[in-house]
Amino acid sequence: MVVSALLSQDHPVLAHVIPTRRCNLSCAYCNEYDDFSDPIPTDTLCSRLDHLADLGTSIITFSGGEPLMHPELEKLIEHSRKRGMIAGLITNGYMLSRKRIQSLNNAGLEHLQISIDNVKPDEISYKSLKVLDKKLVYLSEFADFKVNINSVLGSGVKNPEDALLVGRRALELGFTSTVGIIHDGHGSLKPLGEKETKIFEDLGTLGKKGYSRINKYFQENLVKGKPNNWRCRAGARYLYICEDGLVHYCSQQRGYPGIPLQEYTRQDIAREFLTQKPCAPYCTVSCVHHASIADTWRAPQKLKAFAPLPNRQPAQSSSEPAQMKDLLQLE
Repeated sequence: MVVSALLSQDHPVLAHVIPTRRCNLSCAYCNEYDDFSDPIPTDTLCSRLDHLADLGTSIITFSGGEPLMHPELEKLIEHSRKRGMIAGLITNGYMLSRKRIQSLNNAGLEHLQISIDNVKPDEISYKSLKVLDKKLVYLSEFADFKVNINSVLGSGVKNPEDALLVGRRALELGFTSTVGIIHDGHGSLKPLGEKETKIFEDLGTLGKKGYSRINKYFQENLVKGKPNNWRCRAGARYLYICEDGLVHYCSQQRGYPGIPLQEYTRQDIAREFLTQKPCAPYCTVSCVHHASIADTWRAPQKLKAFAPLPNRQPAQSSSEPAQMKDLLQLE
C-alpha cells in the first residue's frame, strides 16, 4: 500500500464509507449522527465499494453513525476484502460481544478503532472506560484484527487526566494507543492548556510507534495552536462517502465537492489533488493527515476551490450543509 501510494498519486489511499448515519449514542461534541436513519441497503453499498475498488482505493474504513448498527456490516467487510481493499472499522464499541467479534474475524476485518473519551460517562460523552472495559477484554481475548484505542484531549473534555488512564489500559490489553486533539462541532481547533499539553506529552511516550502515530507532528503543532503547513489531498487521496453516496472532503467539511461517487473519476481525483483547502492549517482530522502524508513533498496545490466541471454542478446532501461555501473560490 505504501509503495503504491508513493509511486502513483492518481488513486485514493483511504475512503471513509458511512453505512448508516444512525447511532446508539448522542455525544455532545459529535455532528456525525442521528437517531432515526435507516441503514443503507447492502447492494447499494457494495456498488459504492466496487467503484472505490475500480478507482484503486487501498483502505476502506466503515464509520458512522455507528457502523455496527448496520445489519450486514460483515458482508460489506467481506466484499471490501474480495475487491482487494484493506478493511477497517471505527466504532463506539457498545455493540461488541464475543459473537460479534468472531463474526468480524470471519469477515476479514483487519483494523478496529474505538475512541474512549473519559473514565466515567458524563453529559459530554458516553464513550467511557467504565462502560467499555468488558468489551476491551473481549477484544483482547478473541480479536484476530488489530485494535487501537484512541483517547482524546481538547474541547469539552472535563477530566483530561482520564486520557492517560485510557492509554495505559489499552497497552495493558495489548492494543496500540493514540491520542487525538478533539475538534468542536464545526471541526475547529481548540488549543490545549498547560495541563492538557503535559498529558499529551506523557501519552506520546506510551506504547509502540506505528502508522497510527504518523501524524504526530501535526498534533504537536495543534496542541500549541500553531498551523500546519501541508497539502491536504482530501477529495483525492482521502474520500468521505456519506450515506447519500456523495463524495466530500471530510466529515467536518461536507458539501464539497459533493459529487455522487458513481460519477467520480480520476479527473476529479486529479483536480482535488491540486485543490488547496482553506481549513487545512488547523485541521484536526487525523485520517486525512494519514492519507495525505505520502504527497507532502510533491505537486504544490494551485487551485483554491472546487471548480464544477462543465454541465455538472456539485450535489449537496439534504442532511449535510456545506460549511465551506463562503471560503472557497477559484484562484
